[in-house]
Amino acid sequence: MSKKIQISQVDAVFSNGSYPIEFFFYYEPAFDTKRLRRALQKLSSIFWPAFGDYKDGAIVFDRYREVECFDEEASDRELDISEIDESGSEVISRFALPELERLFFLKAIRFKNGLVLIPKLNHLAGDGYSYFLFLSLLAALSRPTLVPFKSSLMNFALKPHHRRTALRDFSFQGVELRPLAQPGKIAIECAEILRRDVQSVIREAAASANLRISSNDVLSALAMKKLVKARADSWAEDVRLTIPIDVRGKVKEYGRGFFGNGIMFHTVTFKKERLENSPIQEVAIEIRKSRPPLSKESYIDFLKSLEDLLSAGRLDEFRPYNPERGCLVTNLSRLPTDKLDFGTGSPKLAIPLTIEKNGAAILAKEENFVLRLAY
Repeated sequence: MSKKIQISQVDAVFSNGSYPIEFFFYYEPAFDTKRLRRALQKLSSIFWPAFGDYKDGAIVFDRYREVECFDEEASDRELDISEIDESGSEVISRFALPELERLFFLKAIRFKNGLVLIPKLNHLAGDGYSYFLFLSLLAALSRPTLVPFKSSLMNFALKPHHRRTALRDFSFQGVELRPLAQPGKIAIECAEILRRDVQSVIREAAASANLRISSNDVLSALAMKKLVKARADSWAEDVRLTIPIDVRGKVKEYGRGFFGNGIMFHTVTFKKERLENSPIQEVAIEIRKSRPPLSKESYIDFLKSLEDLLSAGRLDEFRPYNPERGCLVTNLSRLPTDKLDFGTGSPKLAIPLTIEKNGAAILAKEENFVLRLAY
């Protein structure tokens, strides 16, 4: 039986296929994908929006077809782990998947020394939290177990919900966003940031400004300063920082079981000269002070602001950020890679394959952080 659901205001931002969520996961030793494939089919009825199609303001799902959602190939060579871990644009051009037929696709590549999984989710179907919620359950269902009826118990306990317009009715029928222009050649830079240095800035802010800032504030400030410095001549006087904020913890209508886009985009504007000359602590404090109080009411206001852009026909502004005028920083340092065990342990490598101009990802590396910048 077919299913259909109207997309939300935030879903609509990604209706042109922009900003897909895609990672490269390397497993050693490899594992048999038979269980994974069975688990995919089982979860397709629970996470059905990921396995559907987008059509004129709605996600439509009729039935699961493995050929449209999964592919596996074998390589006759070993994967060079050190080369993959250190490279930037090369690994992306080599492994990133083409545009999706459905809203989710999983590619498996079997090498002589391990297995690579590349799951790709159209952002219209869900955000990063949704992506890892789904993959965590997929891994749990794929692991060998002695517990009978495990899948039935998991479905009962962890069944997600899809109430995308729980706060406000919304119709995106008849509206079609143009695909984003290709960004051209992008440089990728990775910088390891010591956790103790971040903690030092946090302590200084508490002592000097009596303000509690977060590691995300510090790393966002650092990423912004680095991006502005990397292309100093290309920035206008005003530079915008956009940070996606997960609202599930504050909006009970969504909650932790929501599979979709439970995020808002928070933007703060800085003067370029100030960014260039201010210390990290000062920029981080400004980011912290700019954050809005998060509640059901403030999130409804955010949804209304998206609707206002649509009703005014300002479609060029109906996007997470403008890479010509600002940067986007996404914190991925708490990736639940420990939950992505398909039977042979957690992935040895987890590399994001989605890049956007003037975008930064905050990643974790053992006890420290890694800033992955694209410009």
